[in-house]
Amino acid sequence: MITILTIIFFSLGLIIGSFLNVVILRLNTEKSFGGRSACMVCRSQLCWYELIPVLSFLFLRGRCRNCKTKISFQYPLVELAAGIIFAALFIKFQDVFFFNDPVAFSLTYAFYAAVFSLLLVVAVYDLKHKIIPDALSCILGIMAFIGLFFFSSDNSLLGFSPHIPSTLEFSSGLLIALPFAFFWLVSRGAWMGLGDAKLAIGLGWLLGLSRSLSGVVLSFWIGAVVGIALVVFSKKHGMKSEIPFAPYLVLGTLIAFFFELHLF
Repeated sequence: MITILTIIFFSLGLIIGSFLNVVILRLNTEKSFGGRSACMVCRSQLCWYELIPVLSFLFLRGRCRNCKTKISFQYPLVELAAGIIFAALFIKFQDVFFFNDPVAFSLTYAFYAAVFSLLLVVAVYDLKHKIIPDALSCILGIMAFIGLFFFSSDNSLLGFSPHIPSTLEFSSGLLIALPFAFFWLVSRGAWMGLGDAKLAIGLGWLLGLSRSLSGVVLSFWIGAVVGIALVVFSKKHGMKSEIPFAPYLVLGTLIAFFFELHLF
């Protein structure tokens, strides 16, 4: 039963991931998020069998059916990432699903699925354009702040649990964002972008101080390892290369959330 449900939620994530690719592609452009998808080169509209998450990419061998232009690996990777996140959310909250109010599970799952879908868009968009749109950080901040009143950062209160947040929960967003803002101010944007500080506010409210601090520290560790590897093994990167940090922040947040990471 659990395996079947996990596959169902994974499949749902694949479908949502396909839409997230559209959002990433059309965000801050004149295109709407609706309408038929088309090849970016030959502009031919895609058929239904070209829109099946992951499988279409494999069947087409990563190329457009008409013009044979290579299709970016971003598409299947985002779909797979969303699928894994959606399946992991079900596994994390399966006790709420089986032994608690199904309404509580639906609200909990919908909230975190929406938040992490948004974070996935932030990570990929920053990776592509080296900027975090203020609108996305603002939406995350609003969602995370509202979540303070309905979802506890205490693992013993897993799932939907309406409550009045403590002073520490209220201040967690600002406390996590302060170091980023400090680095941005001192370096005048050379070490850290102000967008990372704005994003960190929502992450602090989302996870609470302990988990968000653990996620931030982990993101710095991962970023340092990847940055050193890029400098050593890639000719395109040097010591002064600009490396987007949001992907590492999002990855650290995911690990801290799913594995209940409390380093401090």
